[in-house]
Amino acid sequence: MPWSVRWVGGCGAQSQKQCKKSSFAFYQAVRDLLPVWFLEDMRTMEVFHWEDGGKVSVYSPSEALLYALVHDHQPYARHLLTKFPQSALAVPSQSFSCCQAAPHLAMAVRYNRVRVLFRILKAIQALPPSDRAGHLDRQGCSRVEGGKTALHMACELVRPECLLLLLGHGASPCLQDSAGNTPLDTLLQQISHVPAANMRAKLLCLDCLFFFVPQDLKFTMKQQLLDNRQQWQDLLGENRFQCLVGLAPPSLFVGAMRVLIRTISPEHFPEALDNLPLPHFLKPLDLKLES
Repeated sequence: MPWSVRWVGGCGAQSQKQCKKSSFAFYQAVRDLLPVWFLEDMRTMEVFHWEDGGKVSVYSPSEALLYALVHDHQPYARHLLTKFPQSALAVPSQSFSCCQAAPHLAMAVRYNRVRVLFRILKAIQALPPSDRAGHLDRQGCSRVEGGKTALHMACELVRPECLLLLLGHGASPCLQDSAGNTPLDTLLQQISHVPAANMRAKLLCLDCLFFFVPQDLKFTMKQQLLDNRQQWQDLLGENRFQCLVGLAPPSLFVGAMRVLIRTISPEHFPEALDNLPLPHFLKPLDLKLES
């Protein structure tokens, strides 16, 4: 079996090569979607985790959740978030993350794991209020991720479902990355790419942002929109363009949606979208997720 490992004595007797091989066995087991009980047995065996310097320890729930995210092992992610709601979202070891911050939200967005993202956001809502923003608005490594939040990444990678889930659970659309860009700037940069691709999803992301951004949001792309008015009107449509640059107020629909969405608490998002007094085709996205 590819994940079989031979115990070769105490920690001091294990070679570095054997430890690395054993560590990869756990990664393979998650990748192969093996049962939760088996993965938990592996995770808590010291032989399955090697770190720099020859230190051997067990995998933390946080590190196991990162593997579950990469391979979309939803039952394992659900187990970790249910049994270890705080430690599953804790900072992993330095061998997993170069910055001392938990990267789980960004990882879920990067791999478009919408259902696992939903469970992570529910687990975050159960944390003390003082800890929630630290998870929701965590800025990524300035060297690797340019200080982007998970919301920036949802805009950069054009993930409408991830974007709406993050916004509905309280992620801030006003934060800037290392370059001074808000999530709106990041999305507009994607919209401007030539040739235009995936435009329907990009405009859907923009419409979702409209429901949550403050009307007086300052964003760096505004002057570029004004300087290239015709180009941006063609890309966005006249109504979106005029609203973005402040030449016209939001439409009655956008204004009404802003009010309605504010009535939904993060604890009941997105389930409460179904209860909005709107025809189904007017609702932002059809997010059918298990609670």
